[in-house]
Amino acid sequence: MTVRTCAAAAAILASAGCGASSTHSTSAQPKNLPPVNVQASSMKAGFATMDRLVEAAKREGRLNVIALPHDWVNYGEIIETFADKYGLKVNELEPNAGSKRELDAAAQLKPDVFDLTLDVAVSAADRFAPYKVQSWQDLPDDVKDPSGAWYAAYGGYMSIGYDPREVKPPASFADLLNPGYRVALDGDPLRADGAFDGVMAASMRSGVPQPSQGVALFAKLKQAGRLTDLAKANTVIAWDHLNAARSAAHSDAWKVTIPKDAPLGGYHMQAISKTAPHPAAARLWQEFLFSNEGQNLFQKGFARPARSEAMLMKGTLDAEQAAKLPKAPGPPVLMTIPQADAAKAYLSREWTKSVG
Repeated sequence: MTVRTCAAAAAILASAGCGASSTHSTSAQPKNLPPVNVQASSMKAGFATMDRLVEAAKREGRLNVIALPHDWVNYGEIIETFADKYGLKVNELEPNAGSKRELDAAAQLKPDVFDLTLDVAVSAADRFAPYKVQSWQDLPDDVKDPSGAWYAAYGGYMSIGYDPREVKPPASFADLLNPGYRVALDGDPLRADGAFDGVMAASMRSGVPQPSQGVALFAKLKQAGRLTDLAKANTVIAWDHLNAARSAAHSDAWKVTIPKDAPLGGYHMQAISKTAPHPAAARLWQEFLFSNEGQNLFQKGFARPARSEAMLMKGTLDAEQAAKLPKAPGPPVLMTIPQADAAKAYLSREWTKSVG
């Protein structure tokens, strides 16, 4: 399966707008409702009302999440808000796990829900329980599985963060070859998704990833002694929400740019485990993440909400926070799964011998 770059998906990452999140009133409960079905594929089909979904989740009492670091897209506040709002205990499993590890550990750790990169979500779709959130129609087709097995919650652009006291603003990845830049990736590109995507952003030529070009750039930095670790770098290639959060904390010492010649974008997918021990809580978690409140909390963490285009049109997107996101140079390039697979195969052969 491939995922095409489309105008609707691109608009999500590029958009910013005005308005504040809305609140929802609770209507009277209808009478003669059918029994609750905690395995249902939608709130309406399984619970009839949001209140009944909340009640079912409270009976379960807890939610198991995995691979959600508190400093990643504001997950710390998101988890705390969800737990307080619904009175549920959130059991946080392996916060720093990667997408593949989430699935590998699922049989033992029994998470209810997953947060995954697109390629991992697509490859494991048969392990997820289809569920379409109430705001399903707000999600462009290119960022959701038609059956509801997985769907994007947030996205971002690959960016360059830099210390303006030491280096000039880089206009492109090629500028990093100039003297003065001490460059770091966000991890090992053979193991960390963010680092791999950093190499892919540097490899972009006319909107197409050229893995050999990315490896060549970092090989030159290594040879020049200017490819370093995060603690020593004055320039970091990472997702824009990570660089933007650092800029917010150190505005005079850290700036962020998204090179206009390499606007690589990406999304993270949400999914419910077929074997979720708390299936109602898992469905309530999804409804919360895709509500106006949940989407604006992602944006508070400098991520770009998957529903942002629809929320912008409805006036429910937090305009003040949207204005703080790094400026997008235009629609993002979204790699197809075959492109990503081919690039990973190339890096597995060439990265160690070329870069080390």
